[in-house]
Amino acid sequence: MKHVIVITGASSGFGALTARALAHAGHTVYASMRETQGRNAPQVAEVARYAHAHQVDLRSVELDVADSGSVEAGIAKIIDEAGRLDVVIHNAGHMSFGPAEAFLPEQFAQLYDINVLSTQRVNRAALPYLRQQGSGLVLWVSSSSARGGTPPYLAPYFAAKAAMDSLAVSYAGELARWGIETSIIVPGAFTKGTNHFVHSGTPADSARAAEYHNGPYAGVPEQSLAGLAALEPADADVADVARAIVDIVAMPSGSRPFRRHIDPSQDGAEIVNAMADRVRAEMLRRIGLEDLLHIRTNPSSQPQEHNT
Repeated sequence: MKHVIVITGASSGFGALTARALAHAGHTVYASMRETQGRNAPQVAEVARYAHAHQVDLRSVELDVADSGSVEAGIAKIIDEAGRLDVVIHNAGHMSFGPAEAFLPEQFAQLYDINVLSTQRVNRAALPYLRQQGSGLVLWVSSSSARGGTPPYLAPYFAAKAAMDSLAVSYAGELARWGIETSIIVPGAFTKGTNHFVHSGTPADSARAAEYHNGPYAGVPEQSLAGLAALEPADADVADVARAIVDIVAMPSGSRPFRRHIDPSQDGAEIVNAMADRVRAEMLRRIGLEDLLHIRTNPSSQPQEHNT
């Protein structure tokens, strides 16, 4: 089935790869990004070139996830052009690297805004359409860092992704009766093929950071990054994330997995998430809300099993 899809943060990395893969699968895909007439103008041109060269329905749309007005205008444009919206993919995010103490509180807030509050802006703009349809898929690109191994110097990013993952889980139960399905993709630490580490933020308090770098934590940044790279198998392919998303989108409504891990380094998140998701399911059963583990295709139909 052909879907109309919007994916946030699609100017590069997971987002760009996924947008192209979904378009090749026959969907109408809106690769959203900010500053489409400014710094991302080359990416907009590349989207148009790629769509023409491969004869796929890949489009760009101005959508700054940090600005509610921009988000609302972007979603409205998609609805106006395509007539509907079937799949929302929360992919926009940003990473930081450095000792937690050296980041200003404002930097923590900014990272939380990009990785967490952005999804709330998009949901508030898009969900009224999906709820009116009585169907749809919200797919969240989480991170194994939310519950897996936690190497040092990534605290602001880890905290933000954990919050985003928690929000995704809560939304799943609140959307099930509307017929809207939730899937959470959990990529591991891919050190090649994305811009996460290359473009990661740094602490604003350089003097405080220097106390760590020149003190007992001298060499830790290099060792941490080298260790992560060493854990990653040589054949690890970041495109596996895009392929997993394509597979999930293609599944019939009601049959999609609640969570899927793509973690070549196996940092333990899959083990912890399995237990946490089981506990969630059991709690909903204990309080008489087991139906929230399923999606309802329409108000008069019987719920379908939603894998947990």
